[in-house]
Amino acid sequence: MKIGVVYPQTELGGDPAAVRRIGKAVEDLGFDYLLAYDHVLGAEHADRTPPLPGPYTELDPFHDPFVMFGFLAGVTKLGFSTGVLILAQRQAVLVAKQAASLDVLCDGRFRLGVGVGWNELEFVGLNENFRNRGRRSEEQVQVMQKLWADPHVEFIGKWHRIEDAGINPRPPSGRVPVWFGGHHELTLQRIAQYGDGWMMLAYPMGQQAVAEFDRLRRMVEAAGRDPHGIGLEVWVSTGAGDPQQWREEFRFWQRAGVTHVTVASTHGRGVHARIAGRTMQDHIAAITQYREAVADLL
Repeated sequence: MKIGVVYPQTELGGDPAAVRRIGKAVEDLGFDYLLAYDHVLGAEHADRTPPLPGPYTELDPFHDPFVMFGFLAGVTKLGFSTGVLILAQRQAVLVAKQAASLDVLCDGRFRLGVGVGWNELEFVGLNENFRNRGRRSEEQVQVMQKLWADPHVEFIGKWHRIEDAGINPRPPSGRVPVWFGGHHELTLQRIAQYGDGWMMLAYPMGQQAVAEFDRLRRMVEAAGRDPHGIGLEVWVSTGAGDPQQWREEFRFWQRAGVTHVTVASTHGRGVHARIAGRTMQDHIAAITQYREAVADLL
């Protein structure tokens, strides 16, 4: 089981010293990877028709994850993960190129977490279609996987056309792991067909989560793939419970077959609870306490 940390980017912002300090702290504490969100545009929510959903505005800073991870790849040996990149607001070939370049720079320690997004305003600003984003992202994954695997690609799909062309560099392994976020039935179907893992945030520890994991495994097997080859990621909160409860939860996820546990001090939605503090020291203290609580379980 691997253990990582969500970068608290909306509170620590774009300061390069903060990015470096968090990266080094996560590495020094023995975590395996750092995860970051993706948002390109933000806007004020008030007095808009229709109103904007979601928790973020133009006041919330988000580094482009490829740029931030490229920066950190030069100063740490961490793994990296997007959680999640809104794939359908970006060009698939360009994402394939960026992901391959990062994979080379960090020696294969990158997972590309992708999702369909919820903010139509971003799609409009990036000149992409919000209404077909799920179906289009499925084809995007196929395009990227071909570009990573082969030096010359012929692809003709509904939304993409590549005529005997390729990217360089390509990942030495011929692939970048693609993990899907989301909980829709179609998301699970896409994981079963094309994915390397599922980023599951909706369910707390309990039988509902186990049932969903089992359902995904059955779908993977029905697709002719090995269910044991599909990773499972959950997030755990440092803003709720105590070290003993964290240990019990960690053991539960181990028994459920979870492969990646991501520690979140700043995510406070759904079943997750954020910490009260918002400073660098607060976040480092929170992830330190969690890492110490489960150290002997890893």
